[in-house]
Amino acid sequence: MTVSLSTKQRVQSIDILRGVIMLIMAIDHTREYFHIGAITSDPTNLANTTPLLFFTRWITHFCAPTFVFLSGLSAYLAGTRRTKKELSGFLIKRGLWLIFVELAIITLALTLNPLYNGFALQVIWAIGVSMVILGLLVWLPLPVIGAIGLIIIVGHDWLNTIKLAPNGTEDVLMKIFFTARGTVFFLDKTHIVFALYAVIPWTGMMLLGYAFGSLYQTKYKPINRKVLLIYASALLFLVFLGLRLVNAYGDPAPWSAQKNGIFNLMSFLNVSKYPPSLLYSSLTLSVTLLVLALTEKSAGKLAGFFKVYGSVPFFYYVLHFYLIRALTIVVFFLQGFKTSQIVTPNNPFLFTPPGFGFSIGWVYIIWLAIILSLYYPCRWFSNYKKTHKQWWLSYL
Repeated sequence: MTVSLSTKQRVQSIDILRGVIMLIMAIDHTREYFHIGAITSDPTNLANTTPLLFFTRWITHFCAPTFVFLSGLSAYLAGTRRTKKELSGFLIKRGLWLIFVELAIITLALTLNPLYNGFALQVIWAIGVSMVILGLLVWLPLPVIGAIGLIIIVGHDWLNTIKLAPNGTEDVLMKIFFTARGTVFFLDKTHIVFALYAVIPWTGMMLLGYAFGSLYQTKYKPINRKVLLIYASALLFLVFLGLRLVNAYGDPAPWSAQKNGIFNLMSFLNVSKYPPSLLYSSLTLSVTLLVLALTEKSAGKLAGFFKVYGSVPFFYYVLHFYLIRALTIVVFFLQGFKTSQIVTPNNPFLFTPPGFGFSIGWVYIIWLAIILSLYYPCRWFSNYKKTHKQWWLSYL
């Protein structure tokens, strides 16, 4: 069995990077609930956004692909302590657990609706299904798994050209697994599903991350691993830059000249997340690999701060949503809204009536309060995981 760094200690660059993206991620979730008009506006729509609002949303584009990629990388490291059969079973069970978490725990946090009139299939759903698929594929040779991931990432945009009969079974399955862009499905007259994360493109990222996990075998010296990660990062960035400059294959939304330089830049960077295009994946994963390369030997208080959050990402993810929603209830009443406004027509998210929220400046203040208030709970749970070995901790 190959020995990896993970058998001796956690790879701190993974925890640091994961901590950074978990904190950045909370900016967008805070904005979605506390920025006035956020539910009905798109911050990446250049026709009615501002640079601050655009980049507040855009910076969080790096979160989901990094988290999915690192999930694949961590799965490889977990496999160094298990047989193939054990790893396959663990990934399938953990994937099914994450699907349940998305439908039951995260959905409740998002909507505060105990009747579950709306289900949101987001990143935890995508990771869960991708983990099940990876659990089935771990029997294949590692290069084959990496190649499948790369083919999915590179070739996925071609699927956008396929036209199916609207709302037919094939069309619904295609949207859920390949091309969903905030697609809404009605289970019945009172229950809907928001399919925001098409599964298979994200599976490609997880499979690629699993293949990159092999760089953390002990046969790789840290300096060699760093060089390989930097070269891979540069290659991905050149793919993004080259294809984006010519508006060729790789993204359904080409960039165009705008009213000034900053909006030209915004248009150039405004790549498609739903589903993740080749250019979106290339840009975000190039940064992921570069940060992994540069932070492996990082030390100091700032690195330690990020590692606290990055060592307990699931715990933080669930907790931060419930904290955000608890604050929305408090703000709802402080702003003078009435109990009759808790439920808004055609809106499955409770406590978010029209006119609720603040300016973007206040959103940042609330975000800082949220992430700082979660530091000590995350540090406690991180220490608990280090000193306890119960089986269920591997699922959290």
